[in-house]
Amino acid sequence: MTRTAPLSLAACLALSGVSALASAAEESAEGFIEGSTLNVLNRNFYFNRDNRDGPAPVRNGTKPASNGYSEAWAHAIITRYESGFTQGTVGFGLDAFVMLGLKLDTGGGRNGGRSSFDVLPVDHDGQARDQYTKLGGAAKVRLFDTVLKVGDVFPANPVVAAGDSRLLPESFRGVTVENTSLKGLTLQAGRLHAMSQPVSSDLRENFVTFYGGPVDSPWIAYGGGDYDLNEHISVSLFSSRLKDVWNQYYAGTRASWPLSDDLALIGGLNYYKAVDEGRQRLGAFDNDIWSAKVGVRFGAHTLALSRQRNNGDDDFDYLRQSDSIFLDNSIQYSDFNSPKERSWMLRYDLDMAAYGVPGLSFMTRYARGTDADYSNANAFYMRRDADGNPLTDQKRWERDIEVKYVVQSGAAKDLSLRVRQATTRATAFESDLDEVRLIVEYPLSVL
Repeated sequence: MTRTAPLSLAACLALSGVSALASAAEESAEGFIEGSTLNVLNRNFYFNRDNRDGPAPVRNGTKPASNGYSEAWAHAIITRYESGFTQGTVGFGLDAFVMLGLKLDTGGGRNGGRSSFDVLPVDHDGQARDQYTKLGGAAKVRLFDTVLKVGDVFPANPVVAAGDSRLLPESFRGVTVENTSLKGLTLQAGRLHAMSQPVSSDLRENFVTFYGGPVDSPWIAYGGGDYDLNEHISVSLFSSRLKDVWNQYYAGTRASWPLSDDLALIGGLNYYKAVDEGRQRLGAFDNDIWSAKVGVRFGAHTLALSRQRNNGDDDFDYLRQSDSIFLDNSIQYSDFNSPKERSWMLRYDLDMAAYGVPGLSFMTRYARGTDADYSNANAFYMRRDADGNPLTDQKRWERDIEVKYVVQSGAAKDLSLRVRQATTRATAFESDLDEVRLIVEYPLSVL
């Protein structure tokens, strides 16, 4: 890593090492085997998407279904092993995973090709593969309250977060470090040189962004932390560098303030700044985007209103299929992050435990975006109309509904069933679509 990286691993290790000395007496006595866990997640995933105004987007030259309808039903077995650490001041351990994705049904020509549908990998002829696997692992070292991992990792933070919204999760390959020496403070840093998409068995893929596509970048580095000011308020600060593409900076806060036993105010703010870097593989840009949320929680009910705006001339971009976009209006299909786009969203959540049905929850939300304008977008993010003119005054809306039930006891304890439905309508820059996802998950703890 060069000196210009946002936060070097060496600096983070030095900081964590100093703070760790103060907690040496709290060294864990667990062993490599005694501290081990082995978990198996069975995930059954059905997904259909109807692009009502035409075919799904073409990616990598693959032609999608002519009627724009995509459908897939698949099953995943996700096995994760995490060892404890060997005893002593410096402990060593190992994490490993084996993941299997099985096609159950796609029907003729309905697998979505290589579009953002992304449920199953497809062959050169556009047909979904019957099965695929992911196998990987990471070595880890613990020094007091600092853990360093080398290998295949699953970072989770606002600038680099491994996504898990498809059949198999996304992963990255590189080095990460995390420190928890100070109460309420979690520090993270990492340097990653490859990623693996949810539909790929290859753990050494090049980086791909959601809106700009594949980029020739050797690594992404990140650093930052989360701090709980008290039991009601937390703050986060992070930065990342995708070499020769961008520098991203994030600041956010979340709050929940109780007014009584049954009433609480909730809120939060998220802000990103993104500027081009190095060889400008996705062109020159200087974006900032923010979202703010206020709401109230009363017993089993939560109602929240959020506002979001992209002040930049280009789409606010992030790594493809990752969860590293901590914006309130980034929801099931739409991100509401187009140039100059303004959006608002109303969301309602209901926890049915208060009505005698523990484990059952309901959510619905409606978001609307306006004023998207590509007049000044660079060549990588430009979108034009049929006459070749930049799209302006673009609008869209999305409505989501989700019902989830988690079994609370018995042999099927922790079995979850979730139904997600989304409807979007937009002007020329986005698709009109309807989609349904049915997800059944059954976690098993072997060790």
